[in-house]
Amino acid sequence: MNEVIAVMNQKGGCGKTTTVVNTATSLAVMGKSVLVVDMDPQANATTSFGIDKNELEYTIYDAIVGNINVKKATIPTFIKNLFIIPSNMSLSGAGVELSNKENYHIILKETLKDVVPLFDYIFIDLPPSLGVLTVNALIASDSVLIPIQAEYYALEGVADLINTIKLVEKRLRSPTPIKGILLTLYDRRTRLSRDVHKELKSYFSDTNLLFKTIIPRNIRLAEAPSFGKPCLIYDSGSTGTKAYLNLAEEILKRDEGD
Repeated sequence: MNEVIAVMNQKGGCGKTTTVVNTATSLAVMGKSVLVVDMDPQANATTSFGIDKNELEYTIYDAIVGNINVKKATIPTFIKNLFIIPSNMSLSGAGVELSNKENYHIILKETLKDVVPLFDYIFIDLPPSLGVLTVNALIASDSVLIPIQAEYYALEGVADLINTIKLVEKRLRSPTPIKGILLTLYDRRTRLSRDVHKELKSYFSDTNLLFKTIIPRNIRLAEAPSFGKPCLIYDSGSTGTKAYLNLAEEILKRDEGD
């Protein structure tokens, strides 16, 4: 199977890029062929693999504006089975450029069509906004993974995001089912984290949307990007690493059951 997964939340600081980088790495070490598409001009996913965003020959920007075939922008990481289409600040103006084109919302889907058959999983990392790039990612994806920080407004935020996804589905007639809701930055010592988890379980009790895996607030997860490494490489024994390995296993089990 080939699955394109958009990892999105309109709120920053929810562990979105951390989830992309570490879930992709976990699946790659489990033998799956994985591609990360960095659709955030901040390029945090790119630098998390030790790639200098200022020294790139090609990026996702060059591919989506039609300068090159996307395969030219697809480069290997230092992790076996794991590739990336990197990003940098050149992508920041792409939203305006795309919006002036006919059928602007399907440009990313058309761009990626040559690489989708080559990978088991493709993860798209998105900026914390609901602009043209995000709409393109929704159209290009088979499903959406939503990380939610364990904080007071988490539930309100995810309800708004789900409504936005449904609105895009309705207007553009392109259904993108939710693959799962992932609770991140969880601190079991605080009542707030426990209460948010309880609310999420109650809210999604009639569905299978909430992942059983919970991503803890973990210093090693926070440190790893500054060393240009996923946490699995930076500290294979950390609780953050173990959580993302568990998430990868949960994704595989869900997919095998489909």
